[in-house]
Amino acid sequence: MNFTRRNRTFTALGALAMGFSALALTGCAPASGAAIEPVTEVRLGYFANVTHAPALVGLSEGLIQDALGDVALQTEVFNAGAAAIEALSAGAIDATYIGPNPAINTFIQSGGASAHIIAGATSGGAALVVRDGIDTPDDLASSTIATPQLGNTQDVALRSWLADEGYETSVAGDGDVNVTPTENAQTLTLFQDGKIDGAWLPEPWVSRLVVEAGAHVLVDEADLWPDGDFPTTVLLVRAEFADQHPEVVDELLKGHIAAVEWLDENADEAPSVINAALDDATGKTLDDAVLARALENVTFTVDPAAATFETLVDHGLAAGTQKKGSIDGLFDLRALNALLEKSGAETVSAAGLGADR
Repeated sequence: MNFTRRNRTFTALGALAMGFSALALTGCAPASGAAIEPVTEVRLGYFANVTHAPALVGLSEGLIQDALGDVALQTEVFNAGAAAIEALSAGAIDATYIGPNPAINTFIQSGGASAHIIAGATSGGAALVVRDGIDTPDDLASSTIATPQLGNTQDVALRSWLADEGYETSVAGDGDVNVTPTENAQTLTLFQDGKIDGAWLPEPWVSRLVVEAGAHVLVDEADLWPDGDFPTTVLLVRAEFADQHPEVVDELLKGHIAAVEWLDENADEAPSVINAALDDATGKTLDDAVLARALENVTFTVDPAAATFETLVDHGLAAGTQKKGSIDGLFDLRALNALLEKSGAETVSAAGLGADR
């Protein structure tokens, strides 16, 4: 299994498990006279998806909890980015694995005050899959195509690509192509019943429609990006939590890096560990063929591919799913890069959209 097609980051991460000194994420101090209570737990959100495998492995192998030490880890499973962002904004969770577009949206809507991306997690693993009889973009006229949620990363990617192909879409669902935001499991059923013509989805749902429902890939999103690199999942932390507890966020990062390293080094064992974690989270596992295919299409990396985010903003604006605003300051990669430097690994760039040194 080609588990990391374009892995550029992990060359020397073994030392990360040895315990580094705490590294401040932001350097922000509490307001004068304000007492910050010691944190006793970290509340972490994630999705039960293959594209969130660093979370699945980090939890099931105990890597994140080990890094946190005496700080307890509480987790919550989300089905969509909007729900995770709502919980983060309300202070119900402290950090979450999430797609890039919801991260962009909360940052813009809050004027940069809500959260920061502190690491990447997954690249790749999204595609437009369609029924028999649709073989070219021209065949999509008057079709119905599903996405996971209005304004989510795959929804924006589909609308942007359709616009490039000369199609008009609407957030109301009408247009030359009917884009219908639909929960992923329902999308599979609707496709099997012939009620939709295709879907732009993340893994493992791409592979489920291909293996279980006879769909074929019309567009692999990797083909639309330079070198095939585009972010699917990032690690987002609530700004207030990071400001008040940088040392705890640093420990969370250590566990996250250890999880991505584990995936890089244990390709043969990874499918069974991921499936067991999915079973724990949802009570269901994936077919072996589905999981194997899904893993071939993703790369796990701490690099958030920050250079792609201006393009993602442009796509969201063109799709009508995003407000105008600046993403300057979206990234804070200083703690991540300090850890990478300490282990001798290659550092990553914020592409001018935040701090990385």
